[in-house]
Amino acid sequence: MADSPSNPARRRFLTGAATAVGAVGVGFAAVPFLSSFQPSAKAQAAGAPVDVNIGKLSPGQMTTVAWRGKPVYVVHRTERMLEILPRMNDRLRDPDSSVASQQPAFATNIYRARQTHERFLVIVGICTHLGCAPTYRPEVAPEDLGEDWLGGFFCPCHGSKFDMSGRVYKGVPAPTNLEVPPYVYVSGDLIRVGGTEEDAA
Repeated sequence: MADSPSNPARRRFLTGAATAVGAVGVGFAAVPFLSSFQPSAKAQAAGAPVDVNIGKLSPGQMTTVAWRGKPVYVVHRTERMLEILPRMNDRLRDPDSSVASQQPAFATNIYRARQTHERFLVIVGICTHLGCAPTYRPEVAPEDLGEDWLGGFFCPCHGSKFDMSGRVYKGVPAPTNLEVPPYVYVSGDLIRVGGTEEDAA
């Protein structure tokens, strides 16, 4: 008979239907399991480390990367820029980087950088006044900033000024130096912003 349990066509149909339903069920069951491998929203907000290749960054050049939703400026300072830094101290609010929260311990120096790598400045490009993005102004004595400007960062929102180490001038709205994020050198040409000492070369 056509509807007999021994009918091969009916058996194939029932087997195929059961397999399809089972596959769909497995798929639904696997979705939450697989999604557990994705980083949580909290982990994504915390931000993973970001690598910056400085090998092609010429003296005087700056590049910007995003880390934890913030712009991070990486500047290859010239010898002239480094020579000017000691001359800036009497113009600055915190020349010795005494506000510990604004930089890791390794950056508590005039260069605000790792020793043996003073040429490269790594700072968060957010003004410490109201969070605007300071512009990189490496030129000396530009017409709009005056003859005493020796290069640094200028915040166009409210006029805060920072030197080539991100140290804040006296008499401007910004209360503290620009922040230096944690970073390490993974190799001679690679900086890892947000990296730990375990990542260091």
